[in-house]
Amino acid sequence: YAWGSVSAIPEFLGVAPDGEPVAELWIGAHPAAPADALVDGQWVSLLELVANRPSAMLGPNVIGRFGDRLPFLLKVLAAEHPLSLQVHPSLAQAREGYAREEAAGVPRLGVQRSYKDRNHKPELICALTTFEALSGFRSPSESAATFVDLDVAGLAPFAAQLRAGNLREVFWGLWDLDPAEQAVLVARVSQAAAAKPNIVGSYIPRLAAQYPGDIGVVVALLLNHVTLAPGEALFAPAGRLHSYLSGVGVEVMANSDNVVRGGLTSKFVDRSELERLTLLEVEDIAPLVGQPSDCGLSYNSSVADFSLSTVSVAGGPLRATVRGPELLLCTEGSVTVDGLSLVRGQAAFVAAAQGSYLIEGTGVLYRTQVGA
Repeated sequence: YAWGSVSAIPEFLGVAPDGEPVAELWIGAHPAAPADALVDGQWVSLLELVANRPSAMLGPNVIGRFGDRLPFLLKVLAAEHPLSLQVHPSLAQAREGYAREEAAGVPRLGVQRSYKDRNHKPELICALTTFEALSGFRSPSESAATFVDLDVAGLAPFAAQLRAGNLREVFWGLWDLDPAEQAVLVARVSQAAAAKPNIVGSYIPRLAAQYPGDIGVVVALLLNHVTLAPGEALFAPAGRLHSYLSGVGVEVMANSDNVVRGGLTSKFVDRSELERLTLLEVEDIAPLVGQPSDCGLSYNSSVADFSLSTVSVAGGPLRATVRGPELLLCTEGSVTVDGLSLVRGQAAFVAAAQGSYLIEGTGVLYRTQVGA
């Protein structure tokens, strides 16, 4: 994707960059881009491996909860430029939306397709570098103060509405402006933000430079601006408007590719679907700090589909117990998993039937499992 970094993921994988942006490395069994697994010297699609041997690969507990599919998807995400503002559906919304688009004959790979599958897509990003994001709506009074401080013609009526607590009216009011009015307002806001970097920092001019005239630039002022230090995380549940602006992180989510965009994009924006999904609720968003676990840190996502933790090993051995399928990604050093060597950028799939495995070496693994 165009927002990806030319160098970050190739460097992570230990390969030479080819000059093209690389945005996401997918490690999982989503039908759109399943990983290949090296099994007994042969490369096999992880999707086919799970489908052909679901009992051994997933285990009866996971099959009973999620069916014959790997319930999570692991990614490395590298944002050189901002991603679109977006929301993800709940499970019920995904099933209804997928059925509706199927019945309407919307091509599954078509640009106007929002629902690629029937699953929800809660997600957790854990920063490997300093990571910048927008996530959830901040208090209307804070946004009103920013609007006033920017002192831009056209923002005053929205500031008054925000002071009255009318977040919903302001959000959709910005969307309802004539496209020419939107373009003028975006340009004015960008110019004011560049002249007053102490008010909103540098991200608004960056957004406007990439998406001139996109009302998402002004909508971004309504959202929490969050900066993660390496090792901190951010969770995005269904309905939360968010965007990743810059940085590299390990991302884990339910096994889905359903996205409804809400600005900062040249791609299709489905206004009616955005209205159905977006939760216009004020949220105080703070970075998630990993909690100490047996041999690393764990991150609480509060969803059944996945959990994320790190395993830090310095020599070992460490014995890990398996409660279902796992994906292990090495992000530092060199480790062995039951004798299988992994270096930075390499990953392993652990079948539920494995029972347990031994970790040795010196490095860090990111461990994706089903939720408790």
